[in-house]
Amino acid sequence: MTSNHKKSPLTRHSSSTYPSARVVHASPAPSLMVKIIIGMIGAFAFLQVYSIQAILPIMMQAFSATETQVGMTVGATVIAIAIMSPFMGMLSDAVGRKNLIIASIAFMAMPTLMIGFSQSLSSVMMWRFLQGLAVPGITVVTIAYVGEEYAGKDMAKLMSFYVSGTVLGGFLGRFILGHLEEVIGWQQGFAVMGGLTLLGALLVWWQLPHSQHFHANPHFSAGLRMLNQHVRNRYVVTAGLLGACVLFSLVGCFTYVNLHLAAPPYGLSSAALANIFAVYLIGVVVTPIASNLIAKFGAARMVRVAVMISMLGVVITLGAPLAWVIVGLAIMSTGVFITQSATITYIAVNVKEGRSLASGLYYMAYYIGGSVGAWACGLAYTHGKWGLTVLSLVGVQLIALLIALFGLIKTPLKSR
Repeated sequence: MTSNHKKSPLTRHSSSTYPSARVVHASPAPSLMVKIIIGMIGAFAFLQVYSIQAILPIMMQAFSATETQVGMTVGATVIAIAIMSPFMGMLSDAVGRKNLIIASIAFMAMPTLMIGFSQSLSSVMMWRFLQGLAVPGITVVTIAYVGEEYAGKDMAKLMSFYVSGTVLGGFLGRFILGHLEEVIGWQQGFAVMGGLTLLGALLVWWQLPHSQHFHANPHFSAGLRMLNQHVRNRYVVTAGLLGACVLFSLVGCFTYVNLHLAAPPYGLSSAALANIFAVYLIGVVVTPIASNLIAKFGAARMVRVAVMISMLGVVITLGAPLAWVIVGLAIMSTGVFITQSATITYIAVNVKEGRSLASGLYYMAYYIGGSVGAWACGLAYTHGKWGLTVLSLVGVQLIALLIALFGLIKTPLKSR
């Protein structure tokens, strides 16, 4: 909420600090450049996370690996994100926002470049793990930055740019690397991806405004007390469980559908597989629409509808024609984007203190689910190809639906 009268600097607090406090925002409306930069931060956060999915069939051939082994190149990054997310929230509350965002993007460039020099799949996994360690320094910290510096419609607008940027980055990573593999090879492709990431760090350093409302909270004991509260908070726990199911489905589906479509009768190349990920761009359109629906009907109700949409999409991918598979992936990803947006809103509405840490815990559960999905769906694909993989995905989505039906609480209108 924005105050119309001046407050002493002592009364202005970060929204992510742990004592309960009224948040006062005095920042001017964000410029178009700030909106673009926030969107670009979201894009660079996810440019590398799933990029390797587009070349998994190539990686299988290059390292004589099994489906489950190459699938864990995705899982290695995802589990690193899960491990680092809650700690990055506490670190950011202590040391600040902008410099940590820039350092995280720059750090990600190094392991991205080194993947191209890997001589074994275990080496690829190690560098992929290091990529994942950098991601929460971008995602968790950017959300905290936006929440501190802007309020009301300005904050909502910036968050829509950020989420749209994450969707765009998820698509571009797969699209660019898939096409680079065919043009210059995957080793040189990762070098180009590393260079793009370093360029992103320089751009954010140049254009992202410095924090105006950040107040350091270096007391680690306060963070531990808030952590203890959050792990017993029903809102945080149910949102985390739901997030785990959501990313299990997304990673499991979009990792192994590549192997499904590279095999007969489809036989798609890396570039063609990269083009399939254009369905991700639906999220750029769906996200702002979803935010309006969430505001109207509530996060809990929208999650239930979105999970059922996602289940429908997964089932449709069992259709033999390639067009049916693409339609199914589009519907499935649409449900996932709505679910994630609604779940994050659910946390923001119901968690009043330590929101940065609460977001970190949510992302920890979210990415643990993704790493388990990469492993479990790999086993399913190895033993039963795409049919058993779809059955596994639907089973997890049924669990998500039960959590949404019986775990999420409908938030009263006055609380929103």
